[in-house]
Amino acid sequence: MSSSGSFGNQTRGERVPAIERATGRPWDEWLAVFTVHGARSLSHTEIARLALSTMPPGVENEEWWAQGVAIAFEQHVGLRVPGQSSTGSFRVSASRTLTLDRDAALEAWATAYGAVANHLGHTVTDRRSSRTEKRSFWRFNLAGAGKVEVAATPKGEGKTTLAISQDGLPDGEQIEHWRAHWKAQLAAL
Repeated sequence: MSSSGSFGNQTRGERVPAIERATGRPWDEWLAVFTVHGARSLSHTEIARLALSTMPPGVENEEWWAQGVAIAFEQHVGLRVPGQSSTGSFRVSASRTLTLDRDAALEAWATAYGAVANHLGHTVTDRRSSRTEKRSFWRFNLAGAGKVEVAATPKGEGKTTLAISQDGLPDGEQIEHWRAHWKAQLAAL
């Protein structure tokens, strides 16, 4: 059950058609698969494994779609609401594609916002940056509002997707408030 105590179909509207297109399976057939296997009583990991094991042949990036199908099912039956993680906390994200390489995109955000002492009244702690072969990151904690990750991912010739994700919100009430905050920062770059 979600922390809000509500039940029923709260699946994000855009998710179902995307799942149907990517998997080639209508949503009602996914629901039938989950019903037959008693998925309402399974953990998120078990639901995702079930989705993966019953994925139609030829689906590209089937592990990713199995996660998406599992989340959509959990939302559909009221096990979680949009924005809620499998742990019960909430998350929000925003992204923008910039015409910069990944390091320049992350540096642009860090220059503008990396030294900010708080976001929406929540104190910033534990600032750190890192880099992998595929992405560059700027991470920090927000007192009482979870953890934030700013990730720069190359998207081809001189373009980078800069994504800000915040995990660990205690409830879903502030998701759109935070989304607007992060989108405003991205828009200003």
